[in-house]
Amino acid sequence: MLKERQGRSLLRQEVSEGIKRYILENKLRPGDPLPTESELSATLGASRSSVREAVKTLDALDIVEVRHGHGTYVGRLSLSALVEGLTFRGLLSRDDDFKVMSDLVDVRELFERGMAERILTSLDSDHLRSLYRLVDDMERSKSGDGTGFVEADRAFHALLVEPLGNELIGQLSLAFWDVYTIVVPHLGVITSKDEAETVANHRRIVDAAHAAHAGDTDAFTRAIAEHYAPVRRRVQEAREADAAG
Repeated sequence: MLKERQGRSLLRQEVSEGIKRYILENKLRPGDPLPTESELSATLGASRSSVREAVKTLDALDIVEVRHGHGTYVGRLSLSALVEGLTFRGLLSRDDDFKVMSDLVDVRELFERGMAERILTSLDSDHLRSLYRLVDDMERSKSGDGTGFVEADRAFHALLVEPLGNELIGQLSLAFWDVYTIVVPHLGVITSKDEAETVANHRRIVDAAHAAHAGDTDAFTRAIAEHYAPVRRRVQEAREADAAG
């Protein structure tokens, strides 16, 4: 029975690789239609049941998208599987909670500080006005527990890297941010004081970006660092409180 399951798994993987290879060789793009199940079966030399299982696997990974009643299409190729995997890891145990949080803070800061010069070069007055509006939205949406301005916070960080025009950086940044916001409520580390500090730090980032147009680029990287430092502190405090009792 075990060998039979292993054989099915191996076959499904081979067919999945065949479908991915078909997409690449035919230069298909997200949203393009794939051949029917029977056509894929003939093209790949696999049974229809194997194709069906492979498509289910690729659909879960967002490599393909099954639209019931319409067919199968090339997926959005998002990082949803990465988000789900990291989120589950973070929720699975308290130890992983803190490890995931700490790692995500490092990665998010790495993106924004590492690309600071290019971000500042790309930001224009419209982007700056939009960033200020999002900070104002965060200020109005404070709820005392860190959940009130989640959407505005997410939009802020998306807009900050958007001018780079690098889709992968944008997807990774938001993927890590999404995991962070899903895991953070389970740590119990956000207070109304933390919220006020978060809003102030976001406003400081935009102020620094605005000043950078006058030549002060160092202020922007300092503002990014100052934004993430309190987040690290809160994660560490939560880790110590959890260890204590």
